[in-house]
Amino acid sequence: MPDLLEAGPADAAWTLLLAHGAGAGMETAFLSQMTDLLVHNGLRVVRFEFGYMAGRRLSGKKKPAPKAETLVSEFRTAVEAVHAARLSGRLAVGGKSMGGRVASLIADDLFGEAKISALVCLGYPFHPPGMPEKTRTAHLAGLKCPALIVQGERDPFGSRDEVVTYGLSPVIELAWVGDGDHDLGPRGSSGFTRKANLSGAADAVAGFLASRT
Repeated sequence: MPDLLEAGPADAAWTLLLAHGAGAGMETAFLSQMTDLLVHNGLRVVRFEFGYMAGRRLSGKKKPAPKAETLVSEFRTAVEAVHAARLSGRLAVGGKSMGGRVASLIADDLFGEAKISALVCLGYPFHPPGMPEKTRTAHLAGLKCPALIVQGERDPFGSRDEVVTYGLSPVIELAWVGDGDHDLGPRGSSGFTRKANLSGAADAVAGFLASRT
């Protein structure tokens, strides 16, 4: 079973299980800040790491992340671990970038098994930077699990101008973050701030989940 990093009230109406992005673990500044903001909104947040990232901590060697498709079983194991902890409320899964993508690959199966009730992606990697033709959206066209994607307007993995042209499932809601990059941060001259962007993202997640209760 993976190590779980838990925060927030044990009796929360929702628990959100989050995985990290490809290049950094579950204790990044982004995920730590988002966790604090989500907990402030009344959610319980559980973070975990994929085995390759945990291995980096032990070896000190930075090996490339494996393909997202190879990590689905680890995500499912984390879901089972959360259920075994008998946390109250409903469960949503998701993550930052690659973590959210892995969650999206198994969301419909987990939803059909009544093991989760929603999917939340923070900065979905719609395509590799600079390669907009290599989209990772085929499974999102027919998604049945209610989903929220929080995306920076100028994310190099999928900007607003690009994403609005995709044929995404109608169950997917999009929350756009003003002038946000892949970490939802804006440019200094944009009139937006990182603090406000992250707070707005957390509010969007909390509001989306509250609407599903």
